[in-house]
Amino acid sequence: MTDGPQGIDRLLQLQELDVRADRLTARRSALEGGEEAAAARLGLSEAERNLGELRLAADEAAREQRRLESDADGFQQKISGEERRLFDGTVANPKELESIQHEITNLRNRKSRVEDEQLEVMERREELETKAAAAETAADEARSALSELQGSSEHELDEVGKELAALEAERASLTPVFDPDLLELYEDLRRQKKGIGAAALVDGVCQGCHQQLSAVEMDRLRRADAIRRCEHCRRILVF
Repeated sequence: MTDGPQGIDRLLQLQELDVRADRLTARRSALEGGEEAAAARLGLSEAERNLGELRLAADEAAREQRRLESDADGFQQKISGEERRLFDGTVANPKELESIQHEITNLRNRKSRVEDEQLEVMERREELETKAAAAETAADEARSALSELQGSSEHELDEVGKELAALEAERASLTPVFDPDLLELYEDLRRQKKGIGAAALVDGVCQGCHQQLSAVEMDRLRRADAIRRCEHCRRILVF
């Protein structure tokens, strides 16, 4: 097998540098664009909205509970008043006494329905207050996460900048070893192939597209003295 163009043996080293630089560049863009902070702010906004809705619902349930308690007390006062009339001897007419007894029964039934409703509202209020407490914790955590993110992003941007500068310097020292045609093809393929212009060939499989090369193609590549390329994805192959 021929050696191939100048620098082919170091092309994967260049590819690795470029992959690392691409990742760092994408990270820098995300930090500069504030995407993470924007997502954190959105999360905080949703947490606070959920907390606000739960608090409003819990307050409404509390007001409803107080109203029902007042209604139940009112019915009890009426029942007590009717019972006094029934037993204090001020009413002697049997029909009127029967009417009072009927009214007491009616008031007790209404009071019982109010108390049942009051119990349901009380249970709903307790559930809402439990959810509100959990939502408040979530909002506090979201608030802390946003604050921490905003404080750390500037430091991370500085670190990413330093790493990129080091990679660019290493790349600049490496590129002179390559044949100009090889380097030009590699750069063109990187633009076409999502940043991956060269790939290793391992056991007849291109590591760029993970396709198996045919036996005929493998034999041709071994004898070729030009730039070797994958028959499937057309990336530069490094044996």
